[in-house]
Amino acid sequence: MIYTVTFNPSLDYIVSVDDFKLGLTNRTDSELMLPGGKGINVSIVLKNLGIQSTALGFTAGFTGEEIIRKLENMGVENGFIRLEEGFSRINLKLKSIDGTEINGQGPNISEEKRQQLMNRLNQLGNGDVLFLSGSIPASMPDDTYQNIMEALKGRGVRIIVDATRDLLLKVLPYSPFLIKPNNHELGEIFGVRLKTREEVMPYGRRLQEKGAQNVLISMAGEGAVLIAADGMVYDAPAPKGTLVNGVGAGDSMTAGFMAGYMEKQDYRHAFYMGLAAGSASAFSENLATKEEIDAVYRQAAGGDR
Repeated sequence: MIYTVTFNPSLDYIVSVDDFKLGLTNRTDSELMLPGGKGINVSIVLKNLGIQSTALGFTAGFTGEEIIRKLENMGVENGFIRLEEGFSRINLKLKSIDGTEINGQGPNISEEKRQQLMNRLNQLGNGDVLFLSGSIPASMPDDTYQNIMEALKGRGVRIIVDATRDLLLKVLPYSPFLIKPNNHELGEIFGVRLKTREEVMPYGRRLQEKGAQNVLISMAGEGAVLIAADGMVYDAPAPKGTLVNGVGAGDSMTAGFMAGYMEKQDYRHAFYMGLAAGSASAFSENLATKEEIDAVYRQAAGGDR
């Protein structure tokens, strides 16, 4: 079974405003309300590819109820733990001004509720897949990822970690199956600027030497690089297309990679599935569909799946 964890999910209120003016009343030209969070994005893309997963984490209040309702309507299995106080956050994303967002804080998560999640995760075993994605809320210990991986050590669970800087470095001794930094995050770790695929390769290998089995490095318009567990290195330029919405592209890449790996246990295929899924989401208003991913895969890999 596949599980994704989103500690602090959101309702993403995505709006576009023509000729936005600061300090004045603006009216939307379009608006959309979607469940948000890196793990949730992974679950949605997996579902679009025909793969079932259970979304875990915490929800609260009327916004939490709406997150669950929307996910269930999309066919994602609900494993969220309900909090009695507070409400799940609403994140405002202004499409008209690229990259402009206002993200909420989210509810406090008690020790009792954290333990409920750990009890659920302790049921995972051989053959299960677990995605740990994004930052850890302020109300949770900053070693939460390490604690989860320590508890699951030796059980045959493939764990994917999509996190940044110290949060990522501290899980490497637990040998995650896949990590997915982008080139900027990789550069921040080692104090360098990395612009080309050739430049990221030695630093990806260094993360592998520290414990990661597979290192998938996303590079937006430059493409991607995979330092694979079998010793091979795969790289490719970005597929051709028009950037429409970069939100969730990285999550789509990790989902596509694991979907491809589970399909054929072949790293080349997994790499191109990841590249195709990430790019297809970037070329789409919403997270990519199977048809969109397949179309980009044919372009990037030079053939059908």
